[in-house]
Amino acid sequence: MNKVEKCEQLVKSIYDQFDASHDYQHIERVMINANTILKSEPTANTQFVQLAVLLHDVSDPKYTTGKENEIAILNQLDLTTEEIRQIREIIASVSFRGGNELKAKSLEAMIVRDADRLDAIGAVGIARTFAFGGAKGRKLYDFEEEVRYQMTEEEYRKKETASVTHFYEKLLLLKDLMTTTKGRELAEGRHQFMIDFLQQLKLERDGKL
Repeated sequence: MNKVEKCEQLVKSIYDQFDASHDYQHIERVMINANTILKSEPTANTQFVQLAVLLHDVSDPKYTTGKENEIAILNQLDLTTEEIRQIREIIASVSFRGGNELKAKSLEAMIVRDADRLDAIGAVGIARTFAFGGAKGRKLYDFEEEVRYQMTEEEYRKKETASVTHFYEKLLLLKDLMTTTKGRELAEGRHQFMIDFLQQLKLERDGKL
């Protein structure tokens, strides 16, 4: 069993405890996205990318406190101290943080970030947004709610906005934040799908369709 396979076994039980927006199916989709981008980035360290994908949400502050899951699993994978440092640096750069994201310092970090963000937009992104909102008891929409374009990470995490507001505060911004050529290419159609969905939603809400 290689390190990626061992990591898969160790993380699955953690993700199975999360709601459908961040469950193991999310990890599988992000892995597909990452492997697709990797084909266009042959110099990237595939093992680092795949391990970071598997681990990037095990210590997500929406579900856990601290980094115990991430650290405990990495320590079971027979990695050097430097390898662990690099993988943790990749993981740390993935989160949006309300627009206060850390810089992606390596090609591997750029790939994992884009792969994760691709799963946050398009049809899957729409489904995940409402799955998370439903799990948290949030409104579907509130078109009177003020959209925040600047906020601290704490403000981003603490305010329970309606699900549709999340599109304007994060999801519609992600296309222009993609860092790899393939990521930007894949984001185009998904971004447009969200725009079309939001237009349809407003028409239906207003009784025009």
